[in-house]
Amino acid sequence: MLVRVDFNVPLDSSGGVADDARIRAALPTLGHVLDMDGKLIIASHLGRPKGEVIPKYSLKPVAAHLEKLLTRKVIMADDCIGTAVETGVSQMATGDVLLLENLRFHVAEQANDDVFARQLAGLCDVYINDAFAVCHRANASVAAICRYVGTKTAGFLLQKELDTFAKVVETPVRPVAAVVGGAKVSSKLKALENMIAKVDLIFIGGAMANTFLAAQGMDLGRSLLEPDMIETARHVLAEAAIKKTDCHLPVDVVVATGLQADAAAQVCAVHAIPPQRMALDIGPETVAHYAQKMALAQTVIWNGPMGVFETEPFDQGTRGVADAIVALDALTIVGGGDTVAAVNRLGRGDDFSYLSTGGGAFLTLMEGRPLVAVAALEGT
Repeated sequence: MLVRVDFNVPLDSSGGVADDARIRAALPTLGHVLDMDGKLIIASHLGRPKGEVIPKYSLKPVAAHLEKLLTRKVIMADDCIGTAVETGVSQMATGDVLLLENLRFHVAEQANDDVFARQLAGLCDVYINDAFAVCHRANASVAAICRYVGTKTAGFLLQKELDTFAKVVETPVRPVAAVVGGAKVSSKLKALENMIAKVDLIFIGGAMANTFLAAQGMDLGRSLLEPDMIETARHVLAEAAIKKTDCHLPVDVVVATGLQADAAAQVCAVHAIPPQRMALDIGPETVAHYAQKMALAQTVIWNGPMGVFETEPFDQGTRGVADAIVALDALTIVGGGDTVAAVNRLGRGDDFSYLSTGGGAFLTLMEGRPLVAVAALEGT
């Protein structure tokens, strides 16, 4: 059985796995294959080698870490296709585990190449996609491969991701609140437009909130914003009003002259931002306002931090919103790499109902668009 996973994990300075959350997330599927006395072939990418064999992107450290988690030998292949790999697969015994080398060492992977997909398909009689984080991409190992395998199915992680999102959007317990942050309106526009029609409340934070405030005539000083998206932000707010979706923007922000250590931070109202300062986080009044307004929410979906959470004291808005969400008696879903990183950094990751393993894939679902790989898996 060939299982496509997402082992695109961070490595530490010594070359070991720094965060194994994505590896652990795939263990139920991998364990199930082994429990069925299957021959387990695992495929993944790591980093962005762009079709070149770059040693620092080798999956060898992942193989070593996976051995510890599975408590059994993991054979590391020198490639993911080719005669040597095919020979290795033919010699596998029941219960053996083979990790293929980085799929993206071949440019054909991201080109969704048919020949490459056929070669991968030829390694197995059963294909399992458990790589939710890659499902929005037309890559050979998740899309084209589905045309050449006899038996194909979703793994436990992929199915859980899809089922959880369906609970939030298709059959939610209301009221439903969406918390949307991050840097750019442009990157979240389609998600916002889609969610307006599906949720009851929207709370906007992060640098993208600056563009919405500018659309309301606020002077944002030196704050990051997208001037060419101001009119679009007005349209989003107007659509929210038409759909009677309760949309909330910051009432105060934390500002500074920059992110340097000696840049003194201060809190000010959104209509009184000094000309030489920039908004780097939502303020305490905004956190309190958001907490009060979402108090009755039964379902919350969160994508995007509220400020520059990597730097103190500009992490307090994200912390406050996290605290407000986990205090609810509600289904709470976090999606997006930065947001998951933020709640884990704050030590609150385990307090949410579900942390999604995919950033782009999660955002694609928020936009209301189908996932390319899931469509391929279903034969549509």
